[in-house]
Amino acid sequence: MLDSIRPKKSTIYLYLLIPVALFIFTVFFPLVSALVYSFFEWKSGPNKIFNGIANYKQLFADQVFWASFGHNLYLVAACIIGQIGIAFILVLFANSRLAKCQTIHRTFGFFPSTISAVCIGMIWSMVYHNKYGILNWFIINVLGRPEWAKVWLNDTKNIMLYVSIPLIWQYIGYYMVIMFSAIAGIDKSIFESAEIDGATGFQTAVHITLPLIRNTLLVCLTLCIAGNMKAFDNIYTMTAGGPGYSSMVMAMYGYKVSFEQSNLGYGSTISVAIFVLSLAVIGGSQWLVKRATRRMEV
Repeated sequence: MLDSIRPKKSTIYLYLLIPVALFIFTVFFPLVSALVYSFFEWKSGPNKIFNGIANYKQLFADQVFWASFGHNLYLVAACIIGQIGIAFILVLFANSRLAKCQTIHRTFGFFPSTISAVCIGMIWSMVYHNKYGILNWFIINVLGRPEWAKVWLNDTKNIMLYVSIPLIWQYIGYYMVIMFSAIAGIDKSIFESAEIDGATGFQTAVHITLPLIRNTLLVCLTLCIAGNMKAFDNIYTMTAGGPGYSSMVMAMYGYKVSFEQSNLGYGSTISVAIFVLSLAVIGGSQWLVKRATRRMEV
């Protein structure tokens, strides 16, 4: 009976054909194309000149690109702590016995992640504005310290911190929803046994909750790193990489090189470098997380 209901292999392959074709067309083909174009000098138009690995030699000596890579690493570190770290703490509080209306916490926490990144950038540009921004208004009128007010987005030393805050604020709720689902799958008797044994909330979180949701944390970590290694929209709207190159990130630098400087060959090289560096950072971070969680289990 089951054999008659089971679809044929040809039918299964037919159903898989469309999603596989879409994946090849939208992901694999552009990646291979970028790799091919990275070996050419291509100043837009139909003419391409093969130049071997000259673009990669230029990339290794490009100080702006490596500074941009450093800014992406800053975003990754800040957002791992700010997005995943704060989300984990908030989820623990929301799952406690004292918390009420958990559904409301999830809904309102997730809401900022549904807003367009460009809109988020515009909103926070207004918050940071030196003349009519709410931040300077609060400092001057509420705190009464006009000497603290400044042009926030012109501060080259702390600009990466200022552009990280909107990213952190936007996606805390996104990771809260993921962790809510993971913690909901843990047997409550485990936490009850730990409480009977006298474990504190901190000990329960570190030695029980974290190891049990390790795979979920790895997913969150991968999403966080992948998102911040290609960060573009918020920062472009707020600073466009400025002042100077102090908030330049790799994706924005690739965009400027490709379309503002019309250097598509070198821009493709930057795209390939972003892909490779992202894989390296994701792989290294996953190894560190697995090693740390194994130590917690001991």
